[in-house]
Amino acid sequence: MHELPRSSPGFEWGSALTRDLRLLPVAVGAWGAALVCVFVPGTAGWLVGGCLASAVIIGAALAIRRRAVATIGGLVIVVLVAAASVAFTALAQSADRDALHGWDGRVVEAVGEVSSSASVGRDGRLWMDVQLSGIGAPGAVAPAAGPVRIGIEEARGFVLGAQVRVTGESVRTDPGERAVLVVFVTAGTVERPAPGVFGFAADLRRSFVERATRLPEPGAGLLPGLAVGDTTAVPAAVDADMRTSGLSHLTAVSGANCAIVVAAVFGIVALSGGTRALRVVLAALALAVFVVLVTPEPSVVRAATMAAAGMLSILVGRPSAGAGMLALCVAALLVADPWLASTPGFALSAVASGALILLAPALAHGIGRWLPGPLALAIAVPLAAQLACAPVIALFAEQQSLVSVVANLLAEPAAPVATVIGLVACLAAPLPLVADLLAASAWLSSAWIATVAHVTSGLPGAQVLLPAGLGSAALVALVSVAIAIVCCRGRPRPRDVARTDVVAVRSRQRGTSTFGGVLTVVRCVAAAVLIVVASVGTSRALVDGPLAPLVTPHAWAIAACDVGQGDAILVRSQGAIALIDTGPDPGALDACLRSLGVDRIDLLVLTHFDADHIGGAAVLEGRVGTVLHGPPADDADARVLDDLAQAGAALRAVGAGDRGALGAASWRVLWPPKDSVAFPSGNDASVVTEFAGGVVPRALFLGDLSAAPQRALLRGTPLTRYDVVKVAHHGSADQEPALYEALQPSVALITVGAGNDYGHPRQETLEMLSALGTHVFRTDHDGRTLLGIEDDALRVWTDVAPP
Repeated sequence: MHELPRSSPGFEWGSALTRDLRLLPVAVGAWGAALVCVFVPGTAGWLVGGCLASAVIIGAALAIRRRAVATIGGLVIVVLVAAASVAFTALAQSADRDALHGWDGRVVEAVGEVSSSASVGRDGRLWMDVQLSGIGAPGAVAPAAGPVRIGIEEARGFVLGAQVRVTGESVRTDPGERAVLVVFVTAGTVERPAPGVFGFAADLRRSFVERATRLPEPGAGLLPGLAVGDTTAVPAAVDADMRTSGLSHLTAVSGANCAIVVAAVFGIVALSGGTRALRVVLAALALAVFVVLVTPEPSVVRAATMAAAGMLSILVGRPSAGAGMLALCVAALLVADPWLASTPGFALSAVASGALILLAPALAHGIGRWLPGPLALAIAVPLAAQLACAPVIALFAEQQSLVSVVANLLAEPAAPVATVIGLVACLAAPLPLVADLLAASAWLSSAWIATVAHVTSGLPGAQVLLPAGLGSAALVALVSVAIAIVCCRGRPRPRDVARTDVVAVRSRQRGTSTFGGVLTVVRCVAAAVLIVVASVGTSRALVDGPLAPLVTPHAWAIAACDVGQGDAILVRSQGAIALIDTGPDPGALDACLRSLGVDRIDLLVLTHFDADHIGGAAVLEGRVGTVLHGPPADDADARVLDDLAQAGAALRAVGAGDRGALGAASWRVLWPPKDSVAFPSGNDASVVTEFAGGVVPRALFLGDLSAAPQRALLRGTPLTRYDVVKVAHHGSADQEPALYEALQPSVALITVGAGNDYGHPRQETLEMLSALGTHVFRTDHDGRTLLGIEDDALRVWTDVAPP
């Protein structure tokens, strides 16, 4: 018998891949069990019993079966045990979680330990996770356990490990959320600072943030995010650019950050002549220090675990074990915390890691037909991650970046520099001069990344907006698979075989020919899918761009843009345009403006300075005539105004009694009272404006006023019937019914994001409006909503047809 020569490297990779994939069912089984348990909590106990019983039955049956069957059966048993373990963890926590559900909708006092870093929400609050030790009515705290998420405006000292006491309104989360309650904090104190190493790490991070923000923009606020995952100083405009360009993963502590740290230490030790064992030990130690520095919250531990597994598989000389180790890490993490299964971060981390191991080599091989090998690999890495992550993103978010691959190619080389040098600068805080020098060096890379994000996010068609959900995820997955099939196309190199094996080779060739025919059909179908998608996308771009005025109702006078959880409402009269707030996302606002053919804003009203009302302001720089605004609360608010002014806008602080014209319409400000002491800034000092005349329906826009200022407005201002009222604060429960009774609106607009965490709009608010006979239109259900007067009647046009 003649021995065949070894196959090509491509075939060796394929055989190793086959071996690795044997562990994939374990991860899939654990993930499936976790999803069932967290979304249908009552099933956990049944799942534990069912899986264990099935494992015992299969084990007994295998005792008398053949080896091949036993191998498959053994794998099934492992999957069942993993699923049972996940379900048991969920079951063990169910009693504590159920007890916390009783506090939904109540004002509570809670005590617990901060278990995550803080991040700035779109409402301007700092949000973090807290592991409870007690909860109850104010002044009557009783022992309790479970995770909650708190939002607080002033959070000094609220760092990982700190013991805190907070008071605020609690809201129950939806099934699948890791936190049982969301608490909107009105008062909070630190009872015990973060102990030991956690307190020291918090001081280092705070010092680094202060040092970085003294550097010039762009890049200053971004640097702490790149180096240690602290995004509290990232400007809203930069954050929006990073999301649009597909670079936001660089500011989250992901497996990539952990891999950079491990690889840097491993490389330095290797260059110094250290043994492999020493390299592994020091790399692991560096990873542990990095995790403590950036806070060992669940997402960071998850990223570190996956990065450590992947890197160590390479470091110890077993790179082919990467997929198997990844599968085991996923299963182990889900056993420890089943609620990870429903979090976008975990899904993106696992899917991206798997794509780099499984898909990137095939993409690099296919792209290598047209480009040199190193360049093909450089493109394949971000492309693999983008193709794998895009369907997951579509489940949770509306944005799909179309420039992500290009942006990552340009930015990724600078990311390790910013991470490593920035991390060293953070650790060098006790040596101010050294720390300043290192921070300035890291700033160069950070500034480059911020510039790449800004330029690429501003390209035409940089992103596409799709409604989040299963339908969009399926569509994006179809496109991703089609792109992968087309890019991976290629033929394996033929083997050299002995003459005596000609018959065997010809037999294989016949099988290969049949398989090749099937592949050809698949590739043709994939190409057809891409052609159809490209055609539809081009058509949509034309409709939203040059052809927008032709397909938009010409009679619209008011337009409520669908920008998620935030306000952005246009008023038009004789070609003059006013915009009331900008929403949280520059990309979503710009898409709305383009769809309506709006290039310039004559009058911009910033009701107040929460992120969900001014987050999109950056896209308007250089396009605004006059800005009407209320009282800024701090330097960050003032910077938003300064940026608009430097781009050519005239600033005008307004209060009750101010008025002016917009085309043939008139506007006037009804709130806040000038120089108000009772309502100095924030929601309750929202600029409330009225527009009327010039074919504009008589409309009132209430900003985010709560019930107390609504009552004051009603007492101090004569109010009569309005055609349109923008409901205050996205339809929250904090409303004054008497105000709406006085307004008697024909139409109520509620600008709100789909699936928001605040429960907006609240049912009691909807019932109040319904009782008044008001027609309610919501941007989360109706999409962009247009209103105008046509044939002497108020007309409404929505993007989503009514059921």
